Amino acid sequence: MGRLLTRLEKRILGAIREHHTDHSEMPTIRQIGKTVGVKSPGTVGRYINALIDKGYLERQPRIWRGLKLIQDEDVTSLPLMGRIAAGLPIEAITGENELNPNELLGGSNRYALQIMGNSMVEAGIHDKDWVIIQIQDYADNGQIVVALINNTEATLKYLYYHPNDRIELRPANSSLQSMIYKADQILIQGILAAQMRTYL
Repeated sequence: MGRLLTRLEKRILGAIREHHTDHSEMPTIRQIGKTVGVKSPGTVGRYINALIDKGYLERQPRIWRGLKLIQDEDVTSLPLMGRIAAGLPIEAITGENELNPNELLGGSNRYALQIMGNSMVEAGIHDKDWVIIQIQDYADNGQIVVALINNTEATLKYLYYHPNDRIELRPANSSLQSMIYKADQILIQGILAAQMRTYL
């Protein structure tokens, strides 16, 4: 019991726990899949079986939605995905470490990134700050987003939509210029949810 979980296993376990807390019942396979963004019920089922094998869930036969939470994993732990540019874009690299912030910053649909550079300094986001990102593939005009450029490089910028399917990634630094891309060059990977800074 208590074996290490993959990132998606953590998200699925968090989705199950949150649904159970909110509704006093276990979610369906499809509800879990919708929450974590996995369309295939079979894939969700395989991850649930892995959670059972690792001792975090127990299957209860002859009971509707027959799952039981066994081990109370620390849901305040966020996946530490790597470092992201706030200057020139760099690749956001998946890592195996975790960041354990205040539980109010947690959730199964969030992850942490460390800022590199000063392109967002006028928004109060400085080099080596930590940002908490809400996972979603859409954003409103003017939100701060994690944008994946040409499927290779990620950056944190203000996002603005322009005519003719153009997207502007605007820094918060008056000494730097915006970057303009075709819409099909940009994938939104999340929006800024919170920020942390250390001083020691």
